Amino acid sequence: MASAPLAPLIPLDDGRSIPQLGLGTWPLKDREAEEAVATAIGLGYRHIDTAAKYGNERGVGRGVRGAGVPREELFVTTKLDGGYQGDDRAIAGLEDSLERLGLDYVDLLLIHWPLPKRGKFASTFRTFKKLQDAGLTRSIGVSNFKPAHLRTLIDGTGLTPAVNQIQLDPTITREDHRAFDAEHGIVTSSWSPLGGGAGATDLLAHPLITGIASRLDVTPGQVVLRWHVQAGLVPIPKSKNPERMRQNLDVFSFDLSAADLEQLATLALGPGAGVDSDRTGH
Repeated sequence: MASAPLAPLIPLDDGRSIPQLGLGTWPLKDREAEEAVATAIGLGYRHIDTAAKYGNERGVGRGVRGAGVPREELFVTTKLDGGYQGDDRAIAGLEDSLERLGLDYVDLLLIHWPLPKRGKFASTFRTFKKLQDAGLTRSIGVSNFKPAHLRTLIDGTGLTPAVNQIQLDPTITREDHRAFDAEHGIVTSSWSPLGGGAGATDLLAHPLITGIASRLDVTPGQVVLRWHVQAGLVPIPKSKNPERMRQNLDVFSFDLSAADLEQLATLALGPGAGVDSDRTGH
């Protein structure tokens, strides 16, 4: 099975860069994650995404270390959830994640959920900056943050996240989030880029998407991931199937036309679609 092309690099506002497509690892267990990560890296993935809450950092770390690719060529993201919010609590959180991963640093550290009712994400991000200054993470960002959360964070800390990872697909477009991110130099990354839960099957079976895929001689999943890429997003599709992994990464050699994009825009469900991060998270 041939390897797919390497994903291009997207610049971050802190002077670093992020591969434009990564491998998601939720809900893989350690053994599955180790195998999936090693396989993905062998196929050409250089961006691996995990989280403390996923419970698979040990497996991800083993896959990273055993893949035979120099550490500096890989981009590893992890996230710290609500238990690590508040002044300096993230220090022990990242130290524990690094121990599980078996790594000296991560490339990107994210606040997993804003949890706005706690009011602690600004102090947590200041702690993230300390961890960045100490070299334990190269870049710092957030996940599931709305524009209002980001505005509070930026105004309260003077710091701007490099990345905001949010739920996105052609039905959940979050144009307000993406516009705010772009205005502030924040790269938007997409979780569940192929759709979530049962919706994933519905999205990839949609006649509009399957029709475009048939005409371009690609898979429906490649059509959807190409939508993300052409929008300047960083999708994080999850899979443990090697052929699906290869297909997911091989989305940089074709283009969706303006007409294709206009058709895909008709799938958007509106601003109320998707996970509400004011009410969800842990």
